[in-house]
Amino acid sequence: MTGWISPDTLLSQVRNTAPFLYPLVPVRPDNAGGLAGLASDGPFGYRSILSAAEAFAWDTRSDEEQLVHYFALCLACHHTTVATFVPTDVDSKIRGLAFFKTHDREILRKMVEAGQAMHTWSLEGISTRAQFIGDLGPVSGHDGEWLSVMAGAHGRLLQCGDSEYAELTGELIDQELRRELKAFELASAQPGRELDVLRLAMSITHNVGDLDQGISFWESKTVTAPSRERFSRLAHENKTAYQGGFQPIAKLYSKAMAAEGHRHYPLRQVKSLRISADLLLPLGPFFDDWGQTVMRHAGFGVEEKSEVLDALVRGCRKVPNQQGYFRAIAGMQEASRRDFDAAAERMPNAGRKDLKDPDLRRLVAVPRQSFESRMKKLVSPSR
Repeated sequence: MTGWISPDTLLSQVRNTAPFLYPLVPVRPDNAGGLAGLASDGPFGYRSILSAAEAFAWDTRSDEEQLVHYFALCLACHHTTVATFVPTDVDSKIRGLAFFKTHDREILRKMVEAGQAMHTWSLEGISTRAQFIGDLGPVSGHDGEWLSVMAGAHGRLLQCGDSEYAELTGELIDQELRRELKAFELASAQPGRELDVLRLAMSITHNVGDLDQGISFWESKTVTAPSRERFSRLAHENKTAYQGGFQPIAKLYSKAMAAEGHRHYPLRQVKSLRISADLLLPLGPFFDDWGQTVMRHAGFGVEEKSEVLDALVRGCRKVPNQQGYFRAIAGMQEASRRDFDAAAERMPNAGRKDLKDPDLRRLVAVPRQSFESRMKKLVSPSR
């Protein structure tokens, strides 16, 4: 794929950010269906794609065949890494650019089918950001990534006049949006799930934002107009679609969680955090347990703990209004005061100075129960 990230580079990026995954990746040779055919290889189809891609014979395929398999590889890489500290940068390709590389209806349909399979892939071992509500399955940011893929496909299919697959992708998008609304409704009705409601508000608001990103690739405003009215700007001014059901969710997110929706750049440089799926970051600001995990992790010595602590302290200074990093520091301190102090002693001078800042110390000292109780109260008006 001339001008795009090479397959070898993509695979190296996955290995860099999720090395813990590779002992689980099967040794899977290519089959007649190529990488795209492996997308339907069960809940871990993405692992099969990653394995087969290592020795995939790209040069034996035509340009349009390469496109299908490259698209499947991008899906697998993105699914694997989007909840890690350093996601692969293929968003624009799977949301739109790849669909505009071809006019061939059959090629587009194969890409849609790979995208459909993506929504069946497991999150086990690659994300700690999913909420399970009743029998609706997990709701997470991965659903937004999938929505953006289906949106890109939907717009392209409308433009190409493939009414059958345009209708299919439109119905798939609709079903997912309704599922997420139902999950929010059910969680909101269950006493004691207020924190899950907040997490859902974050995921769902981000997900319809991802949907907007896929829609942004649509070219023809005439043929896509009905779908724009149906799917676009659901967290913003579109109060007609879905009876405005995404509006209160977005409002709750804005009030309680928006400051936590950043990309965690302060932690991206800490390579030791990439050694284990146990260290994957959950949805903020609820990082107390994660901080304890960091402090107790068998693979971490005092130097690694010090590096994480320093990154968190810098994040407290650089990311306005977020609360999660303060909670992570509180969790580290709660796990072992002795180990925490030892880690603090090995921080650079600037970090040690910031750790003594009165405002930081005050926020870290807030008991977890008090913090979470205050967060729960933010949900009550939305019930």
